[in-house]
Amino acid sequence: MLAPVTSTVLYESGEGVATLTLNRPDRLNTIVPELLDDLGAALEQAWGEPEVRAIRLRGAGRAFCAGYDIGWGAAVMEAEGESGVWDPIADYSFMSRYVEAYMRLWRSPKPVIAQVHGFCVGGGTDLALCSDLIVCAEDCRIGYPPARVWGSPTTAMWIYRLGLERAKRLLLTGDALDGRRAVEWGLASEAAPAGDVDAAALALARRVALLPANQLHMMKLLVNQAYEQMGLNVTQVIGTLLDGAARHTPEGTDFSRRAMQDVGRAVADRDGPFGDYGQERR
Repeated sequence: MLAPVTSTVLYESGEGVATLTLNRPDRLNTIVPELLDDLGAALEQAWGEPEVRAIRLRGAGRAFCAGYDIGWGAAVMEAEGESGVWDPIADYSFMSRYVEAYMRLWRSPKPVIAQVHGFCVGGGTDLALCSDLIVCAEDCRIGYPPARVWGSPTTAMWIYRLGLERAKRLLLTGDALDGRRAVEWGLASEAAPAGDVDAAALALARRVALLPANQLHMMKLLVNQAYEQMGLNVTQVIGTLLDGAARHTPEGTDFSRRAMQDVGRAVADRDGPFGDYGQERR
């Protein structure tokens, strides 16, 4: 039975798996502070249940997560702008809290399987890419459109999960992968038809949960340590600083101003020339 632990995340558990469901479907599960706080509380609940050995993360409604709530983000920038001064270190401290929230998935002692459908874009990709495994719908869209304006991937996981060529291919265009290409490129474990992705992700989570909890923790530590030795933490510092800079370029502040007036129009102007993220040319 699905039960709310918090207002924006639902929680259920059974057969060794805890399922956490992002629950802002009317806003495509976009990220606001409350959602990440609630996600943290749900993770702690899963960590505290001895019978839970794996965690499944999914989104309610039409999307996994469509990134940060642009209206909220633009309002934050507007309030910040009232002082007339941008403090990059204050910005870094503010955004670092979000990086830490995503990295709770990376550091979770219990493996996390992200179940991706619909849009998984912007900050939503941080939730998926900081998880351990990804199972996605064949027709999903995973990408980082803020690379075009108004952002830099703070967790920098594209680099570590895809390598140089493919990370640049996505971040120099803001293009998205569908589920089949995500598997082909090694970003996801498997893709399934949209109607079957829930069962596929749950099956994988249950398979992972067959191992003892201590063994799972050790295997995850082993793999994660190899990536952390490559400089993950330092790259994330740079990514977070660049994210603040990207939001305060002339183009970034203009995007924020236009988003405050009409979010849909601002996004359409950004993505329309590329014909993606719902702005397909007709």
